[in-house]
Amino acid sequence: MISPKIFFEVLKKEGIEFFTGVPDSLLKGFCQYVEEKSSDENHIIAANEGCSIGIATGYHLETGKIPLVYLQNSGLGNTVNPLLSLTDKEVYSIPLILLIGWRGEPGIKDEPQHIKQGRVTKRLLEALEIPFKVISSFEKKSIENTKWAVNFAKKSSSPVALLVKKGSFEKYELKKRIKDNFSISREEVISLIIKHSLIQTTFVSTTGMISRELYEQRDIHNQNKSNDFLTVGSMGHASQIALGIASSNPYRKIICLDGDGSLLMHLGGISNIGTRKDIDFFHIVINNGAHDSVGGQPTVAQKISLTSIAKACLYDEVLGPITNKDEIIKAIKELSLINGKRFLEINVKKGARSNLGRPRETPLQNKFKFMNQLSKNQSIAKK
Repeated sequence: MISPKIFFEVLKKEGIEFFTGVPDSLLKGFCQYVEEKSSDENHIIAANEGCSIGIATGYHLETGKIPLVYLQNSGLGNTVNPLLSLTDKEVYSIPLILLIGWRGEPGIKDEPQHIKQGRVTKRLLEALEIPFKVISSFEKKSIENTKWAVNFAKKSSSPVALLVKKGSFEKYELKKRIKDNFSISREEVISLIIKHSLIQTTFVSTTGMISRELYEQRDIHNQNKSNDFLTVGSMGHASQIALGIASSNPYRKIICLDGDGSLLMHLGGISNIGTRKDIDFFHIVINNGAHDSVGGQPTVAQKISLTSIAKACLYDEVLGPITNKDEIIKAIKELSLINGKRFLEINVKKGARSNLGRPRETPLQNKFKFMNQLSKNQSIAKK
């Protein structure tokens, strides 16, 4: 396996000293080392992968140097427009290195939402006409490929990619941890939400830990899971899935369980929610200020006012941030009973329990059960 320290130092010797991107579990050791060793001026965790291409471009324009953009292959879609219409050799010809975690690599066991993405990743890069080489646990060859990437980016003045296999990087634990000022966990909050929300409420939960914890809390409380749509992929889009449901049936009670990283990734989506008329939409953002699923790297969500943004986007009722258990229960009960567009921010501590499971059903099974339940609930509402 490759030491994040050695990999970082190789990049530094090759003149790569600026990093931006969205953290990925396969790049966890490296991302955490970058977070620890880079200054704020030389490292920006972006809201989404497309933003990181823009940030990297700006860095190059100012310095003339080559930046590195890190991401999971699931985020490649967010980069397509800026890669083709901004950094491409036929447009502004911006040299940069893409360090891409290869989730769903063929032959390697992975979660359902990563399988096709992994299978087509190479073909996507080929379609974008971005040359690439593979980083694996073989340190010497991976360093050679890294030096190749830097030289190629310099000579061609265009993007180049390094595709990182699972298990390539050694673990690295952050020494400067985000300070937790909160005592309640995300899973405890989800437990409170499902206990105190109205029966037959439809739930749409965001990707990562929130969907996994919602699934397990249903088991713990012996509750029906058919009311839940678990958004296992497409980070940042859970609120828009919920909006599509709510707009199609304005009488349906719906709760979107969102995370801070997910909300920030496509923040413009809440303007679509706030400006809609005659919908019932309860948007709960569980904010721990971190990308918890991929290593705990920080987001900016606890440095800004999400509630002020929600108010500006014309939500009818906005509350938070809160973190006290009694306040949370009171807010869930009160906001569940009223109609309109409601926004609740709950601040929680970082982390999840080590034995947290994953959904046993496939995404397709979840979809069919969910759609069947939507139909049943609609029939009940009409009686």
